Amino acid sequence: MRLARLTAVGFAWISLALASASCKPTADAPPPRAAPVETAPERPSYTPGLGEIMTLTQMRHLKLWLAIEAQNWDLAAYELDELEEGLADAIAFHPQHKSAPRPLAEIIPETMDAPIAALRSALAARDRAKLEQAHDALTDGCNGCHAAAGFSFNRVIRPQANPYSNQAFEPSAP
Repeated sequence: MRLARLTAVGFAWISLALASASCKPTADAPPPRAAPVETAPERPSYTPGLGEIMTLTQMRHLKLWLAIEAQNWDLAAYELDELEEGLADAIAFHPQHKSAPRPLAEIIPETMDAPIAALRSALAARDRAKLEQAHDALTDGCNGCHAAAGFSFNRVIRPQANPYSNQAFEPSAP
């Protein structure tokens, strides 16, 4: 039985070697042609919806809070930068939105610039109490922006739990 298996395995290897040898080009065979290069069809540029931008902004708001609680100043600064970039994207892609009575390009700076500046100042001082107050002011700014845009049904609160169980918010050891 063992000899039969060995013979079958040997035969399979010999067959494979012969098949691959017969696939090799010979000296008189023409070289294979390169496939023609196709250009990708033009795609329309993607513009993220305001909902997508605000969902990411909400995530940054939450992660900023968790970084403040953990006193991870580098992560807090990063999340604040990302949150601010998201607000800039909202203005760039949606300067006027749906039925908002005024342009978002006006509302967002009016409601968010002062809380962001307060957060930056408190972050530079690494003052956790001021950071918590500034984060609460940021939350109020979010709700003020929503109200001014006619979206007061979308109310933001201070985060209550950490949904990011796959991220450590405590600062890394040096």
